[in-house]
Amino acid sequence: MRAEDDFGLWERELEKGPPLGGGRGGARGMLLVAALTAAGCGALITMGQVGLGAAGLILSSLVLLLWRVGM
Repeated sequence: MRAEDDFGLWERELEKGPPLGGGRGGARGMLLVAALTAAGCGALITMGQVGLGAAGLILSSLVLLLWRVGM
């Protein structure tokens, strides 16, 4: 009887609906973070800190990629 209850719990977990917050707030936040990071790194590059700006762009791209895939 316990195994059937666990199976029902797993089914409900997999059949979750959309989040209650509308589901689009994460995308808006991600877009804002990406724009601010790109602007900051662009400012670093124009101030002569090319290496630091490029490293910031690369690291922020990796973070945003991992954020997007849910890690």
